[in-house]
Amino acid sequence: MIDSVYLAFSSIINSHSSFLTFILMFTPFVVFFEGPLLLFIIIGIFKFAKDYLFQSDLLTKLPPVSCCITCYSEGISVINTIKSLTFQTYPGLIEIIAVIDGALQNKDTLQAAQSCKELVDTTDNRKLIIIPKWQRGGKISSLNVALKIASGEIFIALDGDTSFDNDMVVKAVNHFNDENVIAVAGNLRVRNASKSLATRLQALEYILSISAGKAGLSAFGIVNNISGAFGVFRKKVLDLVGGWNTGSAEDLDLTIRIKQYFGRNKNWRIVFDPYMVGHTDVPETFLGYFKQRIRWEGDLFYIIGRKYLDNIRPGFLNWINYFSTIIITYFMQIILPFVIILYTIFLFYTFPTPYVIALFLIVYIFYLLVLSIYFLLYFLLISDRLKEDIVYFFYIPLFPLFAFVSRMNTALAIFHSIINKSHLDSNIAPWWVLRKGRF
Repeated sequence: MIDSVYLAFSSIINSHSSFLTFILMFTPFVVFFEGPLLLFIIIGIFKFAKDYLFQSDLLTKLPPVSCCITCYSEGISVINTIKSLTFQTYPGLIEIIAVIDGALQNKDTLQAAQSCKELVDTTDNRKLIIIPKWQRGGKISSLNVALKIASGEIFIALDGDTSFDNDMVVKAVNHFNDENVIAVAGNLRVRNASKSLATRLQALEYILSISAGKAGLSAFGIVNNISGAFGVFRKKVLDLVGGWNTGSAEDLDLTIRIKQYFGRNKNWRIVFDPYMVGHTDVPETFLGYFKQRIRWEGDLFYIIGRKYLDNIRPGFLNWINYFSTIIITYFMQIILPFVIILYTIFLFYTFPTPYVIALFLIVYIFYLLVLSIYFLLYFLLISDRLKEDIVYFFYIPLFPLFAFVSRMNTALAIFHSIINKSHLDSNIAPWWVLRKGRF
């Protein structure tokens, strides 16, 4: 088999007709679809790095900040989250609102939050409010409860198992010196990256898609999503859109509803800050990862393909966010996984197996080169943790394979969502809440 692959590889390179066939099959994905988007993001990374040099770190205002921690079954992990907010370097008021969903069956989480009460209340300009929701209503209901009682001008939505760098609030508030900034997407890094190969590859994915990818998109004002684990908002904007909406994928749901005001407010912007860092745990096995993404990608299709299908229009989003949604979300995240599967089936059906393997080897080498350059740009222009990030150079050779299998999993998730309405089976809320939604 190896000899056959080698001969096929040589024939592709040396034969003009075979190489032309290869080009015709290869370029639709790399050049016409993924290539321009990647080039656009790379240009954005350079622009972001240049613009960041001229940003001021001086706080001109000290608005009160409300941090909502949505808790369900985190247990003692919530203590780290509360402490990381208590010890922020921000000199203004930080109001920490811990909402314990289903507190009756999650007494350990409630007790863990209560154990932090004295620490927080004896710290200057810190306040802890604990809200036990005895009957479980889901993450959205927790966020909306906190929004109702929050007194801060800035509202930060956080997961109960996420911790933060101690300058996070300072960096977040600093962005709102610009009156046109209505929300800031925080950067997420993988806290348990060293646990396994699966966590290392997910950490690299977070770096490429969030730390680097969102920085490039943010430079052009087209942040595609504000993470549900770490998002910062002007409270008056949350009040304007009516808070969070019932259903799964609450982060993308809220992002789209906020963007629907961009057509009427031409200067409004959502920005991303790679140096405003939160730390989260990811599944430690590949099986856990694929199960998680089955839910995430299925929820994405529910939001884009069902709930807001009629609302994706330039009059609502403005033209640049409209085009970015069509290209990045509809095509790259929903359509392309199915195209890749059909393309792969077509190759194996049409050509001998050694030829297809040789072809895939060339595609792999190309993607490896592109990823290496992309990561190097992130490493040199964005990363502020060089010693921590340098190890990921060694995992780049595995990433094209990881990404290919992830695309297969995405197609499965979307198909599952279409057939079974998987968004109605989510751990974000109990079934009796999810099924009250329209879709």
